Amino acid sequence: MPATGKLSQLILTDSGGVQEESCIFRIPCVTLRDNTERPETVEVGANLVAGAGEKIIEYARKMMESDCEWENPYGKGNAAELTIQNTVTG
Repeated sequence: MPATGKLSQLILTDSGGVQEESCIFRIPCVTLRDNTERPETVEVGANLVAGAGEKIIEYARKMMESDCEWENPYGKGNAAELTIQNTVTG
């Protein structure tokens, strides 16, 4: 994610990849589509799916109030370490 995204307080997007990255970086997200291929971001509270209509402002306000304390559904960022450890110790 570009540095500008990491400094954001809220992200509005239609990109699945950006939904995922905003979740990882603990930036609230509102998805501007009627569905998402990243439902785990919605399940943990990092993302709301607003569609392209009148829910955008409501959901943006709601997400701006988020404490950003959701659990990262993509792991702890230590996959390489675990792979090496498993390879060495079997």
